[in-house]
This record gives sequence, structure tokens and C-alpha cells, in this order.
Amino acid sequence: MAAQPVSSPGRAALPRVKLVKRAGRDRSQTLRRAFQFAFLALNVWIGVEFYFFVRYYETAGRTTFFERSPGVEGWLPIAALMNLKALLLTGQLPAVHPAGLFLLLAFLGMSLVFRKAFCGWICPVGTVSELLYKVGRRVFGRNFHLPRRADVPLRSLKYILLALFLYAVVSMPAASISAFLEGPYGLIADVKMLNFFRYLGMAGAAVVGSLVVLSLVVPNFWCRYLCPYGALMGLAALASPARIQRVKESCIDCAKCAKACPARLPVDSLVTIRSAECTACLECVAACPAEGALQLGFPGRRKLPAWTLALGLACIFLGIGGYARVTGHWRTNLPERVYFELIPHAQEFSHP
Repeated sequence: MAAQPVSSPGRAALPRVKLVKRAGRDRSQTLRRAFQFAFLALNVWIGVEFYFFVRYYETAGRTTFFERSPGVEGWLPIAALMNLKALLLTGQLPAVHPAGLFLLLAFLGMSLVFRKAFCGWICPVGTVSELLYKVGRRVFGRNFHLPRRADVPLRSLKYILLALFLYAVVSMPAASISAFLEGPYGLIADVKMLNFFRYLGMAGAAVVGSLVVLSLVVPNFWCRYLCPYGALMGLAALASPARIQRVKESCIDCAKCAKACPARLPVDSLVTIRSAECTACLECVAACPAEGALQLGFPGRRKLPAWTLALGLACIFLGIGGYARVTGHWRTNLPERVYFELIPHAQEFSHP
């Protein structure tokens, strides 16, 4: 983490700054939770809708028909990466799982502008992870943190997983990507994903259960150590101009910001936060009692209010998604007969 040191070893001898309390109540967390729960509800609805869509074809049309929401492709990040590489090589937008590509571009765009705000404001897995550790804190009275000698190497795991996925995608020529995505497995990759959870075996249940338990006691266990998607957003966020900035002249050295930071960043001892772990959640800003001591901002601009961040995220999400819809590159348009042929036999298709 690149950061500007605050002061020399003589910092303790500096006179304390008089506290100037914030004039108004910080509402950033109320706004952020509204965003989180709105996107969580959206994803739950997409999942329910998709389940009944699959059941319609599994039962040969004997159940109520539900439309397949293209938003389900947001859960297919590998397919989105494949389509991104194919787009860069051929200049052609994909016909299969195009929404996944545009959602990936939207989330990368958010990270490039507003740091890893996708993880802190939008990602439903991040929202559930945050709820779990807060429930754990109430149940156990505290959360637990791994010692640095374990925390640092474990944090590298998500980047190793990302590197493996990127290597697999980068090594595939455009023709192979097209053949994969247009083959039986690729066409119903979303159904395969759903069936993984529907028919979860003992090993899968043990893994999911372990992650839930670990997330109750260790804040954001999955996000911090294992999520390759978050690792990708974090790398993109390194290019973001947005920064958590601490104004030394107003800071009273109470360290409440560092205690509030879910990523355990030393906000109280840095001037700017450039870490790939920062999700722009603004919990540190909300915890700061001093007027103007801590803020999210761009270079040359003093402050980026939470509502501006929220508006920016919404504009990127709706703008890129809207473009895909208007240009006809949002839906995967497959004939019904393909779904009737493939979905009932989804369990028979293995990864090529």
C-alpha cells in the first residue's frame, strides 16, 4: 500500500488539535445500506424468477412461464471475461451472455472512478458477508482478526485465484471462446450455476457452511481472502482518482476511523488511502467526530459527498445497462426449442 506518512517519530509530542464537532449527522451509511439492500432484493428477485424459468423447461411447459432476466448473467464472471477478450480481439459484441459483459464493464467502470465501491455498495455477496459479521459481533460480543503473519499471505489467495482464471481466459483464442460459449455447456452455464446450489453435495455444503461460520467471526472472510472478482475490482481501483483523505490540521488522533474500517486499514496514520482493499464504504468517515478531518474526494476537489458517490454509481450502472438495452445487446436470444432440449439434461453436460 502506497501512502504518505503523517509525521515523524515525534508525533506524540505534537499538541492535540481541539475537537470541532461535525455540524450535521452523517447519513452515508443509511444511503449505502439502502443501495445494498436494493441490489440484494434485485438479485433475490432475479434468482427466484430464473428458478421458475428453469422449472418451466424442466417440466416441459407444465408450470407457469417466467421470463429469464439477463441480470442472471452477472453471476457468470468467467463468461463475461471470455466475452471481453473476444470483444477486444474481434471488435464484435457477443450474442451469448452479452449482459454479463456489460455488467462487468459497469462494475469495472465503478472501480476505476470510485475505487472498489462495487464491493461496498452493490455486491450482494458483500452485503450478506457484512450482515454475517455484524450478527457475529452481536452474538459473540466481538469479531476476531487473524494475526498479520496469517492475514497477509491469505489475502494473496484471491489474487492467485484471479491469476488462474485470467490465465485460462487469456490463453483461449477467440474461436475457442466462441465454441465454448455456443456449445451446450456454455449456453446453459447459468442453469449449471443454479443447479450447483440446488443439488449441493456434502462437500459443497461443507465448504459453504464453513464460509458462513468463518464470516460470522472474521469480518468479510470471503471478500478479504478468497473473492477473485473483488481482487479484479481492487486492481482496477488502484487507478481510481478517488481517495479517502485525512486532513491533519483537523484530525484529533482519536483513531475511531481505523477501528471502524472493515478492511483494517490504518486510516488514522495515513494522509491518503490508496489500498486496493478500500471499498469506499465511508464507515471511517461516518465514525470520525471531527469536522472536515476525513473525507472521500478527488484530487483538486475537497469533498465527494456520499450522495454524489451514490448518484455516480447509479449513472454508471444504468448508463451502461441502458446502452446495452437500446442497442439490442442485452438479452441472449435463443429459440425455445434449445432451452427445451438442453435444460432438462443440464446435469449431463460437463465442462468441456
